[in-house]
Amino acid sequence: MSNILLVTSSPRGSASHSTRVATELAAKLREANPSSRLIVRDLAANPLPHIDPDYSAGIYTPVEQRTPRQAEVVAVSDAVVEELLSADTVVLATGFINFNISSTLKSWIDHVARAGKSFSYSEGGPKGLATGKKVYVVLASGGIYSEGAAVQMDHAVPYLRSVLGFLGMTDVEVIRVEGVGMGEEAVTTALNKASARIEALVSAPAARAA
Repeated sequence: MSNILLVTSSPRGSASHSTRVATELAAKLREANPSSRLIVRDLAANPLPHIDPDYSAGIYTPVEQRTPRQAEVVAVSDAVVEELLSADTVVLATGFINFNISSTLKSWIDHVARAGKSFSYSEGGPKGLATGKKVYVVLASGGIYSEGAAVQMDHAVPYLRSVLGFLGMTDVEVIRVEGVGMGEEAVTTALNKASARIEALVSAPAARAA
């Protein structure tokens, strides 16, 4: 049985285009592989704590020597790391906020990027340990950032590709829901385009084997 991890991060709730499209994608992936198990982490409803001194010290402190607060925050990180490592397919949803990902998704990354767990260091350099996963990034934006002059303002996709690759996840597909700030017609066009891309991706052999 394969595991699908859906991570949503928009604060807009049911109005969120990234959450809507990512949820549609996760449902289609399950339809393609009915035996798969879906794990959902809603970072807007249940945000992870931003890393703090207790976390920074706690992850390097032996378990038996951690303070209660250190134990608490490290346990949160351990849980999300385990969710990631046990997933075969990962769906990440975020809005485009100030030219990058949401702060809630960034906090998730800060928790899952753990030396000795999701990556390691050696004489040969860093090595990602979260390998063998298919990752889908659903990015919603008010404007168009996939082409034209605004491309240089897109720091979300380059960042995600870099950090995911560092952790060993190099098979990354990006589904854009862009131009949603340009009126109702643009929203409809963006959602239809995203749905068509989902259909194409899910019907691909790689998705069926996930």
